[in-house]
Amino acid sequence: MIIEKFLGQRVSIPDELRYDIKQGLWAKTDRGEVVIGLAEPALVLQGGVNDLDWLVTEGEVVAENQDVVFAITAKILYISAPLPGRISLNSEAKQRPANLKEDPYGRGWLFRLAIDGGPRSALSRMADSGAYLESLKETDGCKNPEGRKGGVSGICKAVYSGIRAQKMTTS
Repeated sequence: MIIEKFLGQRVSIPDELRYDIKQGLWAKTDRGEVVIGLAEPALVLQGGVNDLDWLVTEGEVVAENQDVVFAITAKILYISAPLPGRISLNSEAKQRPANLKEDPYGRGWLFRLAIDGGPRSALSRMADSGAYLESLKETDGCKNPEGRKGGVSGICKAVYSGIRAQKMTTS
């Protein structure tokens, strides 16, 4: 699926992936593991990723909802494992965070999880692309498709209107 205008950008939501709606993560199986990354709409909403660091070590067994990545976006972002498993980290993503934006569903993956019992049953607990798309309808990305500065909330409009209405004088 493609959203043509999402905060002024074109974003994709691949149908073949599964999604953690709360965090905006995508997931897929690859060589018996689950690969996890930030979905393109989530990256746009966060303003991109400027830097990231791991909160766990390579090969560590992580619990579901355990924080595993610390990312600096327009704010601080903690990303937790949507599933339990033994983690493998994408060192290239840490060295070059631009990969997350340039190739979010390819080189921009964050980590892999080896899951007891296999990845298929674990992925079935995650949302499909339609549910993820539906969850985005109430975000600023869909409410402000052109990406206008100042946002679309009533508070933002009131503040910007008030500033515009003020007469500035210099002494």
